[in-house]
Amino acid sequence: MRITVSGERSVMLDKLFLKVYTEPMCARYCFTLTVDDIKKRYWISQLPSVPIRYNIPPGTQVPVVLNTSPDELQFANWGLVPSWSKTQKPSFKPINARAETVTEKPMFKSLVRSKRCVLLADSFFEWKKTNGKKIPYRIMMKDEQAFAFAGLWDSWTPEGRDEKELKTCLIITTEANELVAPIHDRMPVILTRDKERAWLEEVAPDDAWTFLRPYGASLMKAYEVSPEVNSPKNDSPSVIRPVNKLFE
Repeated sequence: MRITVSGERSVMLDKLFLKVYTEPMCARYCFTLTVDDIKKRYWISQLPSVPIRYNIPPGTQVPVVLNTSPDELQFANWGLVPSWSKTQKPSFKPINARAETVTEKPMFKSLVRSKRCVLLADSFFEWKKTNGKKIPYRIMMKDEQAFAFAGLWDSWTPEGRDEKELKTCLIITTEANELVAPIHDRMPVILTRDKERAWLEEVAPDDAWTFLRPYGASLMKAYEVSPEVNSPKNDSPSVIRPVNKLFE
């Protein structure tokens, strides 16, 4: 059922959701695996053509696996449009949800029960504030293996019109681990390998927190990259080249 509101109340709700739910924490990441690499790393049996992406921004199509089709890789727009939204372009499209409150917030708690997903990635970017500047860092596994973010998804279709459904998603974030904390106080939830597929199976809301913990810092590394990554128009290998020494 879609919630319908109009006039001043609709504007007020838009502003409320915008304030409460759109807190950018993880807003850029990488996925550079080929189809063959994906087959080797993940359990997925149904694979479309997947472009290599060095600088994935919100608002674009990203590779996801939905709990309703756990063996199929699909694409969804990064930026959640709730199924009850009156329009596919609402003023709020959260790209993140906080692990600490995701089972409580009205916009997300039903999705935790029924619409979970994983987003495939091999690294993500965060910016460190230093002397009034924001310095970008690429953060990844020490062994440079790909991984999966814990996410939520939803589908939107226009009422009264026979149009293709729009699938959208977001990334759940948690407090930063010891590696990420000097760069940013939040990080995306990276699922351990034994919990990637399990997140797509039945998860009781009271048990969700067991999945949504900071990933082990000892297994990760980070390095400074070029400010080129600041612009999503720059989507090439140059944005992931180190410009300073690695720290781990």
